[in-house]
Amino acid sequence: MFIKNFQKLFFLILIFYPSNVLSIAFQGKFVQGHFILGKVEPGSKVWVDKKQVKVTKGGDFVFGIGRDHKYDIKITKQLNGQKQTIIKKVKKRKYKIQKIDGLPDKKVTPPKEFFDRIKKENKKISDARMIESNLNFFKDKFIPPLDNSIITGVYGSQRILNGKPKWPHYGLDFAAKEGTEIKAMLAGTATMVESDLFYTGGTIIFDHGHGISTLY
Repeated sequence: MFIKNFQKLFFLILIFYPSNVLSIAFQGKFVQGHFILGKVEPGSKVWVDKKQVKVTKGGDFVFGIGRDHKYDIKITKQLNGQKQTIIKKVKKRKYKIQKIDGLPDKKVTPPKEFFDRIKKENKKISDARMIESNLNFFKDKFIPPLDNSIITGVYGSQRILNGKPKWPHYGLDFAAKEGTEIKAMLAGTATMVESDLFYTGGTIIFDHGHGISTLY
């Protein structure tokens, strides 16, 4: 009788123990340029590679995968002194090439007199996008800023402007008439509002929490 009971107990441990260990859940594809939502037990600490990321009281966290990320990603969770590490392989993504002609020359190759302005504006944008607030809107569903609009530019595409190879495109472009009202893609707080930047004209940045922002 003792042997039978011992075997049953041992069998139950084999079934239930792993479910307690595999306690990091992910939403999103581990592909270059993608956005990953994670979920752990409340009170956990989380590192993505060597960087510790913010975790909400409910256990939500988020991180992005760079356009050209080449290595596996290591996610480490720590709770009550115990650590768990998961390695995720990042798949390579094929990007489009987009050629755009007929642009003003100064927007493709700015004259030197605009360098200081561009540098200051880039610093403003960088500072706004570096904010890592405690807002938790990032875990909600994004919506398109326009309904039934044609998408004219996609994230990650290699841009060739007036025949000159330039930086990849890091946005998503929607076609609309000037003056068309748009919607914020997610609830958030405006961290930058500018009426006329050199490259992007009227520009607004919203913070959605934990380092996630959108720029319009």
